[in-house]
Amino acid sequence: MGIPRPVASVSPRRFPAAAIAWAVVVLVCVAAEALGCPNCKDAVNTSDPDGLNLARGYFYSILLMLAMPFTLAGSFGAYVWREMRRQQREQAGRPAP
Repeated sequence: MGIPRPVASVSPRRFPAAAIAWAVVVLVCVAAEALGCPNCKDAVNTSDPDGLNLARGYFYSILLMLAMPFTLAGSFGAYVWREMRRQQREQAGRPAP
């Protein structure tokens, strides 16, 4: 018969990552069709220019709402980075630019 081969197993530390990855793949493959809000759907389905302008306005408002947290976090991060550089220069005895 021969020597039995060891069964391949997932290490205990990698199991949660593998399980999460498989769960994401399954959810993405099985995801249902997403529907827009009624106003967006009605505005896009119409062919009049006012409806298209309304849809464009929704689009830009969503972009603004998505960009705001990144803008705030980036501004705060830049402020902290700049203050840390200023303090390092002061400790080194160099004048600030």
